Amino acid sequence: MEKRVIIIDTSNEIAGDSDVPHSGIGRARRMQVPKTELQYKIMLEAIENHMPQVIVIDEIGTELEALATRTIAEKGVQLVGTTHGNCLENLIKNPSLSDLIGGIQYVTISDEEAKRRGTQKSILERKSYPAFQLAIEVNNAYSWTIHENVENSVDLILR
Repeated sequence: MEKRVIIIDTSNEIAGDSDVPHSGIGRARRMQVPKTELQYKIMLEAIENHMPQVIVIDEIGTELEALATRTIAEKGVQLVGTTHGNCLENLIKNPSLSDLIGGIQYVTISDEEAKRRGTQKSILERKSYPAFQLAIEVNNAYSWTIHENVENSVDLILR
């Protein structure tokens, strides 16, 4: 079964720089982004007007784009996206993009729980579910780190 796929192509790196998309994207529909600051609007337009089952997003880089990504994920649309950073930990520490991994917040735990964990009473926890279930860090051309469960990976980093 073929899925309805929308490609949000910010810098024309996915479907090419021509008015006619590259044949490599097959039957997917490309939505070009005329100005990078409008990407989040194009992302929301895609789910409101085109009923995709999958959205491919090129270079998620702002808080508005991260929030739009979360909105798309909450509507049950499968996501494939890229963002810049060295590792998953960079995403957690980036206030503009941390919503992609569920966001983080400080919480206060009981004295007993702090002793059990061997931590302070104020700790960082993930706020909600990540927008992406899987993450791949490209370490170099020949090495990747695959986080098969972003939720678990983020929780382990925060401990």
